Amino acid sequence: MDTERSAETFSRKAGSIRSISGEECRLPPWVFQHQDLTHTLESANPVGKEALINTLNHIHFMNGYIFVLLRHPKYKESIIVRVYPEPCIGREITCQWSENLSGLELENYKFLHIVIDDGQSIILVPAELQEISGKSFTIQLPHTSYALGRRQARRYTCHDVVVELTQSGFLARGELLDFSLMGFRIRVRPVSSSSFHWFNPDALTIIHLKHDQHVIFSGLCRCIRQQGGLQDKQIVLVPKDEKINRFKRKQIRNPRQHLAPPPILIFHHPLLKKRVQLEISDISTSGFSVYEKAGEGILMQGMIIPELIVNFAGTLRVKCSAQVIYRLEEKEKEIRCGLAILDMDINTYSRLTHILINALDPHAYISSDVDMEALWEFFFHTGFIYPMKYRLLQSHRKKFKETYKKLYQESPEIAMHFTYQKNGRIYGNISMVRAYERTWMIHHHAARVMESKRAGFMVLKQIMHYLNDMHRLPSAKMDYVMSYFRPENKFPDRVFGGFARALKNTRGCSMDLFSYLTYTSLSLGTELPEGWSLRECSALDLWELNRFYGHYSGGLLLDALGMGQKDSGDEPLEEIYGRLGFLRKWRAYSLKSQKELNAVLIVNQSDLGLNLSELLNGIKILVTNPEGLPWNVLSIAIAQLTGVYHVDRVPILFYPFEYIKENNVPYEKQYQVWILNVQYGNEYMEYMQRKFRITYK
Repeated sequence: MDTERSAETFSRKAGSIRSISGEECRLPPWVFQHQDLTHTLESANPVGKEALINTLNHIHFMNGYIFVLLRHPKYKESIIVRVYPEPCIGREITCQWSENLSGLELENYKFLHIVIDDGQSIILVPAELQEISGKSFTIQLPHTSYALGRRQARRYTCHDVVVELTQSGFLARGELLDFSLMGFRIRVRPVSSSSFHWFNPDALTIIHLKHDQHVIFSGLCRCIRQQGGLQDKQIVLVPKDEKINRFKRKQIRNPRQHLAPPPILIFHHPLLKKRVQLEISDISTSGFSVYEKAGEGILMQGMIIPELIVNFAGTLRVKCSAQVIYRLEEKEKEIRCGLAILDMDINTYSRLTHILINALDPHAYISSDVDMEALWEFFFHTGFIYPMKYRLLQSHRKKFKETYKKLYQESPEIAMHFTYQKNGRIYGNISMVRAYERTWMIHHHAARVMESKRAGFMVLKQIMHYLNDMHRLPSAKMDYVMSYFRPENKFPDRVFGGFARALKNTRGCSMDLFSYLTYTSLSLGTELPEGWSLRECSALDLWELNRFYGHYSGGLLLDALGMGQKDSGDEPLEEIYGRLGFLRKWRAYSLKSQKELNAVLIVNQSDLGLNLSELLNGIKILVTNPEGLPWNVLSIAIAQLTGVYHVDRVPILFYPFEYIKENNVPYEKQYQVWILNVQYGNEYMEYMQRKFRITYK
C-alpha cells in the first residue's frame, strides 16, 4: 500500500510537468516532496537490466520521455525533471535535457535516480552518473532496478483534449492531462467572468471533453482532489453514474448473439490517439460488449467513440459511432464493457441487421440482392399483383422493371426490403420506403406457404427487428412509420389496426379512413368559378388545416406528412431521391373560397411503381369545409393539378370519407392510413407477442 501511494504521489507530481507551456515553460520543475520513495524498495519487484534496456529503447522509439530525480545544491530538496533517452545498446545510456529547462544549470544538481512511469507503476533506476553537461548526461545502468507500487487502474497521458467545467454558473476551460478507468485529471482556468472562489469541490460538476469538435465525454462528476491557486488548478474527477442509461428501457430487445468467429472492434482512441483492437463478445443491433483486463482498460465509462469499425471475419466492415455505457466485473481479472451504437448510415445498419437475423434464421434476408424473376413470379403467384392493379401498370411495365431492379438490387438508402427465401424461391416479402422527410412507409406485404412456417409473420417479424433499433439512429430520419391497407383485408387489420384500437392513443398510433378513385382528367382546362382560388399553401393555410385535423381526428397524419415542419438543415428528401436516380416530391395547395379554406390538395410524385398501388404518385385531398365545397369545384381543382402526371388515370385519396359519401361520389375502394409514432414501437412488439405469439429470440 505504501508503494502504491508513492507511485500515485510521484505520478501527480511528474504528470504536472506535461501541462507546462508558453511562458510557464521557464518556471522551475516540480519539487519532489515524497522523500520516502527509496525506503520502499524491500517490497518492490526487481526489474532486470535486459528488461530495462528494452523498456528504454521502446520509449525512445515512441518519442517518449522518462524522469530524473535531482537534488538542489543549496536547498537540499529533490526535483523531478523530464528527460529524453537516446538508444541504449550496453549498460550506458545518454539522456537529453528538455529544451524548456535551459538556464537552470542542472549540471550543478546532484544526480539521484532515473524514474520511469508506465501509467500503472513506476520503475526506480539507481543508476550511476558518468558525465553531465548543460545539454545531456550519461549514466551507467544497474543490474537491478525496482518496480514500485501498482495502481488499481493504469493511468494514460492525454493530448489535445479540451475540457469545459461548469458548476452553478461557474465556468472554467482547459485540457485533459490524463485518465484512468477510475477517473481523470484536468487542468483548467476560470473564464474572465468566473473565479475559483465560486468552485465548490464538495458539489457535483458538469464536465465536457472535446476533440476536433466531437464531444468525447459529458456528464456529472465528483471532485476527489485539487491543487493549484486561483489562476489555474489541477482537479481529479470521477464520473458520478455507475451506468449510463443512454436510451429508454425496453421490455423487448433484439437478441445479443455470440458469433463464430467473433467480430473485431477497431477504432482510434479519442483520448489516447492510438489504434485499438478488441474482440467482441456479443453483439446486437443496439450495441456490443468486449472484455478488458482489470487495471489495464482504456474504455472509460461515458466515453464517446466518434468512429469505430466492426470487422466480420475480415470480409465486412461496419462503421458506426458508439458510447461506453457500463463496465462490469464478471470474470476473474476481466471487465465486461458494454457499448451502445449511437449512429450509423442506413445501408450499414441493414448489413449489420442482415448478418444478425440471418444467423438466427438462414431463410431471412434484409436488403440483399434479389433475383428479379423470382420476385415478379412471387408477386403474381401470391395475387399481390391482381388483374386490376396489373391493368394500371402493364403499359409501363418496362419502367416498373427498371425501378424495381434499382430498389431490390442496388439497395439505395431510401428503400429496404425483407424477404423470406429458400433455395432462391421467395415465400414472403415486405418492403419499406422513405416516403416523407421523417416518415417511412411499409408496403408490398405478401406471402405464401413455406412448409409449416408462416412466411407472412416471418417477414413482419424481420421488419420489427429492424425498426426496433433503427429509429434511434439520427441517420435514419425516422419519427413515424405508416402503412396503407384495405379495411376488409383481415390480416393487416389485425396486425396494424388491432394495435391502434388496443393502444387507444392517437398520438401513439392512429388510423384515418380515405376513399380512393382514379381520375381521368375529363375537366382538364376548366377554370374555377369566380371567387375561388387554388395556390400553394401558406403558413396560415397549414395552421387552419392543423386546427381542422386536430379537431376531426387528432391523429398523426399531418405530423407524418411533415406539414408545416421547419427546415432541419439536412439534405432534403427530394434531393436524396434525385441523387440516387429516383423521383420523389410533394406540394400542398389550398383551395379557397374568398378567404375561407375549403380543402388542401397534396400532390405526390414518385417513380411509377415505387409503390405498386401508386399511393405515392397521386393526389391526397383533405377537405376542411365539407359543407362549403361543391364536388364540381373540387373536381376542377383536381384537374388543374393532374398535368404533372404522365398517366391516363391518376390515383386520388379523399379525407374524410363522409365528404365522398354525402356528395354521392362513386369511389373504387377505401384505405386505412395507419401511422405509428416509433417511440411506441416496443408497445407494438409487445402487442404482437401477446396477440400472435411472435417470439423475438
